[in-house]
Amino acid sequence: MKGMAIILAAGEGKRMNSDLPKVLHEVGGKPLLAHVGRAATESGVDRIVVVVGKGAGLVRERFASDGWEFVEQPERTGTGDAVRRAESQLRGFAGEVVVLAGDVPLLKGDTLATLRRRHREEGAAVTVLTARLPDPSGYGRVLRSETGEFLGIVEEKDATPEQRGVDEVNSSVYCFEAAELVSVLGKIQNDNAQGEYYLTDSVKILRDEGKTVIAVPAALPEEILGVNDRDQLRAIADILARRTGPAEQIQ
Repeated sequence: MKGMAIILAAGEGKRMNSDLPKVLHEVGGKPLLAHVGRAATESGVDRIVVVVGKGAGLVRERFASDGWEFVEQPERTGTGDAVRRAESQLRGFAGEVVVLAGDVPLLKGDTLATLRRRHREEGAAVTVLTARLPDPSGYGRVLRSETGEFLGIVEEKDATPEQRGVDEVNSSVYCFEAAELVSVLGKIQNDNAQGEYYLTDSVKILRDEGKTVIAVPAALPEEILGVNDRDQLRAIADILARRTGPAEQIQ
């Protein structure tokens, strides 16, 4: 089955206290984005499209020989808008589209391959990768019915106190049918606390339209951990070192 990966890499990474784009900071001797691209490739996708922002030239230069495609998001107005920037690549593409963040270097190719397989088996319009975390702070919460049926995702800033108590979180990794993704991008609105276009809203929209929407938990919760500051970069370097051996110096 043909597959495309859209990697969201437009974040400035202000908390990294560096002029270097966040996805170019290294862990395990490679940029964060290289680890994510490796996982995407190992999952069997045919194309990788990277959404870049500030420092786009540096990111393009670093990965010039990888055969990736790049699109720019000049202003950061949400993940839904970021994916919309790849609409020209999506149109005419028939297959699965994996959407993931460029700062999750612990994600495994096998996990993405399993996500794609479950997506096909269930005939889903969109499949969401989730995880249960001891401290879910900062993540969108996964909402389920009393019987465990997946209902949707609520961003932390928009969540009620009860919803914030949920420990199952959205990993920001999705698998869409390309046609379904294209159809829903124009329906996402920005009527939320941040005034942004959330890709998470696409999940609710598709479900409300009667489409099949499922959630698949990651085998290892650590796989979804992202990097927002140097402390998190060090923590991920430690985890990566336990997997592969001594950690390289982080940058």
